[in-house]
Amino acid sequence: MRMDRERRIPSQIVLASASPRRSELLRQIGINPRVMPAHIDESAIRSADPVHLSLALARAKARTIGERVSATILAADTVVEVGGLILEKPADRADAERMLRLLSGREHRVITGVAVLRTTGELVDGHAESRVTFEALTESEIAACLDSDEWIGVAGAYRIQGIAARHITGLCGSYSNVVGLPLHLVYSILTQ
Repeated sequence: MRMDRERRIPSQIVLASASPRRSELLRQIGINPRVMPAHIDESAIRSADPVHLSLALARAKARTIGERVSATILAADTVVEVGGLILEKPADRADAERMLRLLSGREHRVITGVAVLRTTGELVDGHAESRVTFEALTESEIAACLDSDEWIGVAGAYRIQGIAARHITGLCGSYSNVVGLPLHLVYSILTQ
């Protein structure tokens, strides 16, 4: 009979993010992280590849916090890709409107890069990808999404757990990834 080793989550985890959604998701799986936002200059890290970009941003966040504390650091970054264009956090309402128009009536990818910096200095990372399909949005539906202010601070200018949910016709992949943190991937990396 084969005995699997018990998977354990490190006792002290620092979340390198100010996102209340990421903290909430972690608490959902029994992790109560210490929150320390990384505050990196995300515009300094560029890539045309959304997977590479999300991983590079997550690694940079983890390393930034790792320079300040000795603990297991968890960092993540989510980007949206539609038609070859990467949609990060909108700069303003007009940018959010542009993004919602791009997503209207189309499928897009939501990619989250996750990086865990261990107390040993080892960095382990991975990414998750989900596909989300929006119905075609009317002018009043776009206005309602914008008026909700849910576009502020989120990649792709929408929150799947918010008003935009009523326009999503399909989801393939991890729901928690679209919220901002792929929980199975996080658990797998933390317990490796």
